[in-house]
Amino acid sequence: DEDLGDIKEIMLDMASGKVAYAVLSFGGILTLGEKLFAVPWDALKLDKKNKRFTLDVDKERLKNAPGFDSGHWPDMADETWSKEVHSFYGTKPYSSEFGSSSH
Repeated sequence: DEDLGDIKEIMLDMASGKVAYAVLSFGGILTLGEKLFAVPWDALKLDKKNKRFTLDVDKERLKNAPGFDSGHWPDMADETWSKEVHSFYGTKPYSSEFGSSSH
């Protein structure tokens, strides 16, 4: 029940056309020192009553999540990066759900 941050961007999976990640900002003051996190879309739950998304991650644990700053975005197509993010949030990458031709 804590405010973990704001969704700044939504990243699409170009192959499937589905939303892959929500980019969450956390920490910092007026975007200075803020850290960005690509949170798998499947890790978010829509709370219609309160008009927000919820993420079942402790605020202290989120501080250790794989993150980046606004000037250095990761290559979200990198399978190693994707596996690390999905492992942290306990979700599955789309490539493993729909089958991937790249090995």
